[in-house]
Amino acid sequence: MDPKRELTSVDLAALVGELGAYEGAKVDKAYLYGDDLVRLKMRDFDRGRLELVLEVGEIKRAHTVAPERIPDAPGRPPQFAMMLRNRLSGADFAGVEQYEFDRILEFVFERDDGTTRIIVELFGQGNVAVTDGEYEVIDSLETVRLKSRTVVPGSRYEFPDSRINPLTVSREVFDREMEDSDTDVVRTLATQLNFGGLYAEEVCTRAGVEKGMGIDDADEAVYDRLYEAIERLALDLRNGNFEPRLYLEEPAEGDDGGDGGDDGTDSNAENARVVDATPFPLEEHAELAADPYDSFLSALDDYFFRLELEDEEEPDPTDQRPDFEEEIAKHERIIEQQQGAIEGFEQQADELRDQAELLYAEYGLVDDILSTIQNAREQDRPWDEIEERFAEGADQGIEAAEAVVGIDNSEGMVTVDIDGERIDLAAQQGVEQNADRLYTEAKRVEEKKEGALAAIENTRTDLEEAKRRRDEWEATDQDEADDAEEEDDGQDRDWLAAPSIPIRENEPWFDRFRWFHTSDGYLVIGGRNADQNEELVKKYLEPGDTVFHTQAHGGPVTVLKATDPSEASSSDIELPDSSIEEAAQFAVTYSSVWKDGRYAGDVYAVDSDQVTKTPESGEYLEKGGFAIRGDRTYHRDTPVAVAVGIQCEPYTRVIGGPPSAVEGQAETTIELEPGRYAQADAAKRLYRRFREEFADESFVRKIASPDRIQHFMPPGGSRIKEE
Repeated sequence: MDPKRELTSVDLAALVGELGAYEGAKVDKAYLYGDDLVRLKMRDFDRGRLELVLEVGEIKRAHTVAPERIPDAPGRPPQFAMMLRNRLSGADFAGVEQYEFDRILEFVFERDDGTTRIIVELFGQGNVAVTDGEYEVIDSLETVRLKSRTVVPGSRYEFPDSRINPLTVSREVFDREMEDSDTDVVRTLATQLNFGGLYAEEVCTRAGVEKGMGIDDADEAVYDRLYEAIERLALDLRNGNFEPRLYLEEPAEGDDGGDGGDDGTDSNAENARVVDATPFPLEEHAELAADPYDSFLSALDDYFFRLELEDEEEPDPTDQRPDFEEEIAKHERIIEQQQGAIEGFEQQADELRDQAELLYAEYGLVDDILSTIQNAREQDRPWDEIEERFAEGADQGIEAAEAVVGIDNSEGMVTVDIDGERIDLAAQQGVEQNADRLYTEAKRVEEKKEGALAAIENTRTDLEEAKRRRDEWEATDQDEADDAEEEDDGQDRDWLAAPSIPIRENEPWFDRFRWFHTSDGYLVIGGRNADQNEELVKKYLEPGDTVFHTQAHGGPVTVLKATDPSEASSSDIELPDSSIEEAAQFAVTYSSVWKDGRYAGDVYAVDSDQVTKTPESGEYLEKGGFAIRGDRTYHRDTPVAVAVGIQCEPYTRVIGGPPSAVEGQAETTIELEPGRYAQADAAKRLYRRFREEFADESFVRKIASPDRIQHFMPPGGSRIKEE
């Protein structure tokens, strides 16, 4: 049985209720991993740190994740993540809804300056669209332009066409849809009633109806049983009558399976693999081993965590040597995450103890607040009136009233601000009881830390075992490894077909500029804006360098370096014509010429000593501008051209620049020309093409995200050449 990789409509209907329990949580930060996983880091006043993940790639899911399982944050936040941070930082989570019975979730966040909606499409290619309160699209991971609907920045978000919701369908409509079908019962439920395969079969099983029964053979009694089964399912979803299960399948005979049990579940099948997680037990899964869970969210967290581990551990039959490095790196990542969780627990426990001590330090103030509420409640005063009285007192400058931030009448809690620290108090308890509650919670968090410490020791044991097996392998097969190395000498490796490509990162000093190395090995750097143009001329321009600039306004300062900044400068180096031509093409490509949709432009070149920041008398130089003294060498009608590629050695990274330079340095390249796709959209198209070319798709996700590809693309619209 293949494991589930996408949440069903029934899953989402169950998730909405559980996620709604976190309403009021505040957003701290947003992250984007690759081009398909959004992470929202939030704070819930009752539960502490909260991590929400929204993934819309090959895996399609939306659920909370234990903090210790969160991967390290990407080093360079992409534009989409920065947009989310600007809109959501400090915002309150106001709720989540499922759109009809479709695989779409709409998360709503409120802040004083407006509403933000995150609409997650967990079907098809998947998408995450961010809109304002009126559903105007701010940005989206994917741009959708179909006859039926459009999702593009600046337009109103359009939901897919409405379909029948089987959880609310009337009996009359149900009968009509069934009778209009020309296939069997289970397929009709799956397609016409939108249940999907699994739950269509489950409804048939619960109703005692043969799945393969033809519609012509189904009578009124069959319809009665099916409709009753659907009503019971809908009632369980509406009322939250869940008994979550994580289902496992034991490997076939002769299959070693996975190592199992890493997530702490109680399954007796040591080598069983996860295949599904459901909000309640399914008769269709009666033959599978099952682990019960307290919540569907925790079941999904464990399910997808174990699924990812199993995917990573899946052996590659073409690779004779186990990938010890990847296994060791995985354990090291887990240890780093567990250490982060331990530090988080320590910080949370310290904060809770500090809050308790603050209550005693401001005993009189806190007691005044609690006594006021308790006396008012004894007089049967409503909560709204109590909150209004505190607001009036705050306006009058009464210290106790000013400390009250808010009152939650549903829970009987009052939030106070003491010395800049917000503390939630149980209104019907005294100062000592509230302090004891905080101390008890701190102790509970400390116990969680002890559990994490035990877990990290187990992971360290696994790490040492992996290292031991690696050393043993290398010791016993050293001779064969040496022979293989000799055979490989002088031969090029087929990186595109390699099942696993090691990451060798290097971030050079010029990486924040536009840059490329010419086919002769010389470095060319260009400014991205006026500040960088200024910096290049003032800091990095050396004797012997050549400066290029387009005749058209709006081009970058482009410098063909004769030497590296760490080397002694020299004006005696004669730069090759090929490098000069590539630098000229680079200058025109990344200028307004490309942005205007033109295919060629004029470029001039001057020596470094002809460039000055001192204007002529009576003239003024703008920021990033410079003056030229002496004659210029013109390169007329220089064609625009750029290729973006992925380099595998000596470093693994994205590179870009003139095709003649990039093609000799990258394992694979894609050439662009001016076109109709916005820069971000074109970058995503390149990303998908690169993923198709490499056998190791995870390698592309790690080093060539759309945001990193965009770093090497000219400003303005583009398209893949000959596409």
